Amino acid sequence: QVQLVESGGGLVQSGGSLRLSCAASGRTFSNNVMAWFRQAPGKEREFAAAIGWVTDSTYYADSVKGRFTISRDNAKNTMYLQMSSLKPEDTAVYYCAARPSGGIYSPLSYTYWGQGTQVTVSS
Repeated sequence: QVQLVESGGGLVQSGGSLRLSCAASGRTFSNNVMAWFRQAPGKEREFAAAIGWVTDSTYYADSVKGRFTISRDNAKNTMYLQMSSLKPEDTAVYYCAARPSGGIYSPLSYTYWGQGTQVTVSS
């Protein structure tokens, strides 16, 4: 079992920045990949970014590439999402996820999820 807890969401103006954190506990050594997804009201949950837990591989959705940076601190079992140049369309609940069993871009692949943290970007 893996437990994931997100933090760092909030209200920010367009063009601003936020850093999200995802603290993992439990059998974290099995987390081959961890990811951030987001879900806006009335929309499906979508992939934002992912990172290999052992490798330095990172993956980004086109919509966030160049603005968001995913990183991890293995010693703290924590993953981060640094979000810059935020836009109103980035408004969503952001979820962290761990241990995909298939493709990393689909939420259906992930076994473990956090409870989500709200990010609201005002125009």
